[in-house]
Amino acid sequence: MLKFMPPAANSGLPRNGFKHTKSESNIATIDVGGQLFQTTKQTLNLAGPDSLFSRISELASAQLAPPFIDRDPELFSILLSLLRTGNLPSKAKSLDIQDLIFESQFYGIETFLMNSLSNPSHFDAFNLEKSLILPLNGRDSPSSIATTPFGSVHVAHGSKITSFDWSLRKKSTILTQFTAVDSMLAISPRTAAVGATDFSGLQILDLENGFVKDTLNWENVTRSGSTVQAIGSSPEFLFASFESVRRNSNSIMIYDLNSLSPVNEIGHYEIYGAEINSAIPATKLTWVSGYGLLMASGSHSGPSGVLGSIRFWDTRSGNVVWEIQEKVDCFSDVTVSDNLSSIFKIGVNTGGMFFADLRNMGAENPWVSLGETKKVVNGKKEGSGCKIESHGSQVFCSKGGNVELWSEVVVGSQKSGKNGTEVERLFRKNLMGRMKDMGGSRITNMAFGGNKMFMTRKDQQTVEVWQNSARGF
Repeated sequence: MLKFMPPAANSGLPRNGFKHTKSESNIATIDVGGQLFQTTKQTLNLAGPDSLFSRISELASAQLAPPFIDRDPELFSILLSLLRTGNLPSKAKSLDIQDLIFESQFYGIETFLMNSLSNPSHFDAFNLEKSLILPLNGRDSPSSIATTPFGSVHVAHGSKITSFDWSLRKKSTILTQFTAVDSMLAISPRTAAVGATDFSGLQILDLENGFVKDTLNWENVTRSGSTVQAIGSSPEFLFASFESVRRNSNSIMIYDLNSLSPVNEIGHYEIYGAEINSAIPATKLTWVSGYGLLMASGSHSGPSGVLGSIRFWDTRSGNVVWEIQEKVDCFSDVTVSDNLSSIFKIGVNTGGMFFADLRNMGAENPWVSLGETKKVVNGKKEGSGCKIESHGSQVFCSKGGNVELWSEVVVGSQKSGKNGTEVERLFRKNLMGRMKDMGGSRITNMAFGGNKMFMTRKDQQTVEVWQNSARGF
């Protein structure tokens, strides 16, 4: 509660509360729960025009007696320090994060708190530790996870989707029409695009109220239903890979991210006879902002082994800029890094790590091995089930229950190539986490949001949260 204290009878102030000799003072005095605080009006105004701090600044300008706020002075002190420096003081760790969130909401500065505790720029790949386990209700293990830039996370498990806010303290769960969700992408903290390989249509879900806002469908030639194989996005567009229920055609649809109106269709394939390559729908869609291209990848296991393709699409013209056909040691999973200008894959047969330089698009055999690969024994696929994701300038590769962290090492040596002088690229790996955090069931999902990494494991009804311990709360 904000109260205005009138001037005392002997204060020397006029009845309207003004003392003209101090009208230009930049100091604001505030009484919070009986404790006086002083700061500058500029500091208060940093909170924005809609905040209570801005209102306090206006009152201070009127030179009334210190306004009284009936709130906790200790919490106010923490939030005032946050305004002054942009960071929480060390003493904030002794307080409950939920109390700080409620108080920041009262003063209208929750964004400042979120920016301090869950800023993506604070992500430190080399100092990640397992800091929190998020429990899920029910017996179903997570099938898909989706994150937002400041760290809220949505987890699909069975027919349910459980959402955690940016602080990971507030949890809500909704039921969906799906038996299991296979693809999910967060459009906002409260909205997600959701699809499944056994359910027709891409649903846009309101995760706060639990209803379907819209359903997007691809009308194929046979006019049968269309299931969702993958979802991706750019700052402007939503991408969805569809396959007809009869599995005889597939396509990638492009929608306006705001209006959800269809914009273009690319990669439309009708399957004829034994043309296996056209039968493979894209099962992973990744926007490569530095090149303005969409990477679409998919693989298929058949009598002759695992085959796949990686295509880079110009989404405006609908043309393929670069295509890699995977026939020997096809990828188990593949990712692309804008920062490193490279594609990375795990070979499904050997379990080896490979990279291809995007600056050498068009090379007949672009893959370069990054280490030892295992020989295939008795047909065992060493890379089966491995996951790979890029974030910032690092690449994260799961092998069983552990994660390898790959980074580029800048070297000065150069070698001459057919296109002139090329810098030789060198990558090194480290195992992520402390000894006590390593091992466990096979990793099934990895995602990044805010300053955190999220991970799920086979047959576990939980989500692991990894972050830099120095910034943990």
